[in-house]
Amino acid sequence: MNSIDSITLEVADTEAAARFYSDAFGLDPKRVRVRASESPTTGFRGFTLSLVVSQPGNVDALLAAAVEAGATVVKPAAKSLWGYGGVVQAPDGTIWQLATSKKKDTGPVTREFDEIVLLLGVEDVKASKQFYVERGLAVGKSFGGKYVEFATEPGTVKLSLYKRRGLAKVAGVDAGGSGSHRLVLAGETEPFEDPDGFAWQPAQ
Repeated sequence: MNSIDSITLEVADTEAAARFYSDAFGLDPKRVRVRASESPTTGFRGFTLSLVVSQPGNVDALLAAAVEAGATVVKPAAKSLWGYGGVVQAPDGTIWQLATSKKKDTGPVTREFDEIVLLLGVEDVKASKQFYVERGLAVGKSFGGKYVEFATEPGTVKLSLYKRRGLAKVAGVDAGGSGSHRLVLAGETEPFEDPDGFAWQPAQ
């Protein structure tokens, strides 16, 4: 296994969720999928998804489209030390970060994005890093026990690990939560769960 082929968000209303992700972000339904689930879940689900874009104007365009499609703004778009970004929560509860490392627009504003990043909030970054390395993922960047980014193939979902509390803080939500993550990852692998209960299944 060397990448995430797709992710599946478990939602209460599949038609509404599919419509939101098409209208708000124009996501490829083969890359980000939805399926029905009533699994109990409360609070922070332990992960965020990020759309990384090329300039601030694209962040604003995606954020506006998300709100128009029914999302709630968790953090308004703003400049920071690392760039520019904002956070929204989709109607199904998934938290999305919209971000760029650039601070000025350099071209026409669009709703295009460069990559999708899945950030898993984990209790022990070093242990989870080792767990995934043993399953074939290669480390792209690593900052001790705080953050890990795995190298992935172009066009796939990039996987990163962050301390759970740190990720919740970045996302602007309380770190508390329990129940199902409402997330399933797919790759070239046998079914398994990682140390924090995130489920993987074979790609279809």
